[in-house]
Amino acid sequence: MFMGTGSDVGKSLIVAGLCRALNNRGLKVAPFKPQNMSNNAAVTADGGEIGRAQALQARAARRDSVTAMNPVLLKPEGETGSQVVVRGQRRASLSARQYWADRGQLLPDVLAAFSELARDADIVLVEGAGSASEVNLRDGDIANFGFARAANVPVVLIGDIHRGGVIASIVGTLAVIEPGDAALVRASLINKFFGDPALFETGRTFLAERTGRPCFGPVPHFADAARLPAEDALALESYAGGNGAFHIAVPRLPRIANFDDLDPLRAESGVTLTLVQPGHALPRDADLILLPGSKATRADLAALRANGWDIDILAHHRAGGHVMGICGGYQMLGRTIADPDGVEGAPGTSDGLGLLAVDTVLAPTKQLRTERAIHLASGEALAGYHMHMGITSGPDRARPFAQIGSETDGAVSTDGRVSGTYLHGLFAADSFRRAILGASAGPDLNYEAGVEDALDGLAHHLETHIDIDQLLALAAPIET
Repeated sequence: MFMGTGSDVGKSLIVAGLCRALNNRGLKVAPFKPQNMSNNAAVTADGGEIGRAQALQARAARRDSVTAMNPVLLKPEGETGSQVVVRGQRRASLSARQYWADRGQLLPDVLAAFSELARDADIVLVEGAGSASEVNLRDGDIANFGFARAANVPVVLIGDIHRGGVIASIVGTLAVIEPGDAALVRASLINKFFGDPALFETGRTFLAERTGRPCFGPVPHFADAARLPAEDALALESYAGGNGAFHIAVPRLPRIANFDDLDPLRAESGVTLTLVQPGHALPRDADLILLPGSKATRADLAALRANGWDIDILAHHRAGGHVMGICGGYQMLGRTIADPDGVEGAPGTSDGLGLLAVDTVLAPTKQLRTERAIHLASGEALAGYHMHMGITSGPDRARPFAQIGSETDGAVSTDGRVSGTYLHGLFAADSFRRAILGASAGPDLNYEAGVEDALDGLAHHLETHIDIDQLLALAAPIET
């Protein structure tokens, strides 16, 4: 199990790289994260949803993702509450206080999922959550040492040297956690090193001597990590891409979901992708304004209006610009969004932007499935997934965005300049993306192949800088 001294130390990337490296060695690998908190999720082969990082790790291990890989997923809906997804299905929406008080009751679900994976793997690589040293959250924990103790899994503690204080963070973590928890920590690992790794040799020796445990690494910064889908919203602080002629503006909604939809656009050399932060106007020179997915559509619509982005969007459309919405963004473009059952918050109805003649009614049942479709305007094939709650209807549905078998998806305005779809992941289809971007699209970008190349590169990177044989020797037999 790989835990971190803090958030964003690189746990997800390390596990993904090891999944590919160990699979390259002929091992059947399974990734596992007991509890995740993210609004960037993926649909699994068994019809549920898990955190995006675990889906990427499954891809790195060259196997289908399943709900057992992330049995508890928390999807923040507001400042103090989250939707609780257990084994891929929404179970409840709870306040933070309610969830933290009762989360220990989910440990049997977590252990059952872990055992299920272990029966079908040579090795399971487990990712912890946040910081391993949050002793104030230790009671009832299922994400870090609560799980590790229950499953008797040895732990490697990862520290991020780039943020500074890595020696103190590793030694300090071991100092503040319970002795029984500390006994499970078998090694440390130094990540995100810049410069000459030899300069940290004395630090590595100090950590090994001070902690009585081997220290792996340091692992230099892996530049191609930017080519891999990110899960943590911290990535949005510096999320942008390119300086091409085609300008796409995306308002950063407070509860933005599945923002990796944007990654293929960001990778295009002919595109400038601007993620507009709150308090800033949408750029007037944008060729396309793209409204992303949202975990709380009505609340994010209110935030959009509070920032004045509704005025910018309507002015952009009046001036002849194009607007597109994905999932929650599609719902916002309609006339109304009704939530009679209080699925995403207080019951009620919100007026949309009115750029599409459609209306949405939210419902408790979430639609989760992968799709293959045809973009009707261009005739290009695309693949994606549905992950939404709600039914959208209205006159503009007569001009659908895509055909999925015998069904249609989305809507297009009468002038053809506004479109909406429930399909996430659609821009990964190269031919479709080129049809949307026209001459601004790079003819040679193969997005999915680029992800595979980055995973292969990451595996080689870790093989180069970590003694993986020594790391494997720390693993314990799994009792299933």
